[in-house]
Amino acid sequence: MSRAEPVGNTPLDPDEAKGLIPTHIATLDELNEWEQANIVDAERWAFRRKRTDVLTVPFLLELHRKMFGDTWQWAGQTRTSEKTVGIHWWQIAESMANLCDDSSYWLANDVFSVDEAAARFHHRLTAIHPFPNGNGRHARLTADLLLVTHGRPRFDWGLGDLRKVGDTRGRYIAALRSADQQDFSPLFEFLKLDLRTE
Repeated sequence: MSRAEPVGNTPLDPDEAKGLIPTHIATLDELNEWEQANIVDAERWAFRRKRTDVLTVPFLLELHRKMFGDTWQWAGQTRTSEKTVGIHWWQIAESMANLCDDSSYWLANDVFSVDEAAARFHHRLTAIHPFPNGNGRHARLTADLLLVTHGRPRFDWGLGDLRKVGDTRGRYIAALRSADQQDFSPLFEFLKLDLRTE
């Protein structure tokens, strides 16, 4: 398969690439289309009832499996290889558990508004980069689930297709990189958070 990755995508190592389930896919566009159909089904599953388990590691793994299980054999399993982004693979389980605990604490103790907690959760999950592929899409859907379970609307994610190279994706990647340096203002601006009124 021809796989020219846009900036911000994490290339798969050869073993991960061998995990592709559909044999007819030959291009990145075909892969994106196939994955998107899988993700639509996962969204239906995820939003069909109010969830109390979003901030648990088993749910995060199951959501990834639902999103990519028709595409990748390793869907729902954390990566076992190093990437140019993300933490060391052997730190993933503990870091995901810590993120879930921290986020639960933020919400239970009003440390941040629900919107800010969801934005910070999203950033940290993408920074952990737990899976070989689909980390951004998984983190965005999880943040949206977190919002909806707390009575908030989903983020608009810049009103663009974040899979495609362009201004919206560029601003999103730049905002995440800024948050990596503990400057969250570009991410909050991208998500249209008005923290003064929450």
